[in-house]
Amino acid sequence: MISKKMQDAINAQINAELYSAYLYLSMSAQFESMNLPGMAKWMRAQAGEEVAHAMKFFDYVCQRGGKVTLAAIEKPAVKWATPLAAFTAGYKHEQKVTALIGKLVNLAAAEKDHAASAFLQWYVSEQVEEEATASAIVEQLKLVGDQPGPLFMLDAQLGRRGAD
Repeated sequence: MISKKMQDAINAQINAELYSAYLYLSMSAQFESMNLPGMAKWMRAQAGEEVAHAMKFFDYVCQRGGKVTLAAIEKPAVKWATPLAAFTAGYKHEQKVTALIGKLVNLAAAEKDHAASAFLQWYVSEQVEEEATASAIVEQLKLVGDQPGPLFMLDAQLGRRGAD
């Protein structure tokens, strides 16, 4: 059985994961309007991952005999000045999510909830990957700068996400 404290914290994390999906969908919409379909596809795929993360938490609460309570999802930003600004915002957001996962891990330890501790380790590893990927794209965009040719090449590369 899941504790009320852990249940409430995971419900908040479900909301945070769904907000992440909204944020990445908003970025995808902007990239579509900028005629950068590869970046739009990458962000849409990222949004799908975030929904999957939320559903893993959802299922975990149910499996542990808890109750999922959904709250309103905050409206994300809708405009970024450049692709670099959008991906930088995404990277900073992933750092925030990493901190939220860390708080859940700490709560599981404090509650001596070994099942939650084991469950959360997947998210700890996932966040390492999420941050590394976002950081690499930010660094590539910094190298590209305002050069349209390399920007379109990077857009094409990002559009191949999932094809590897």
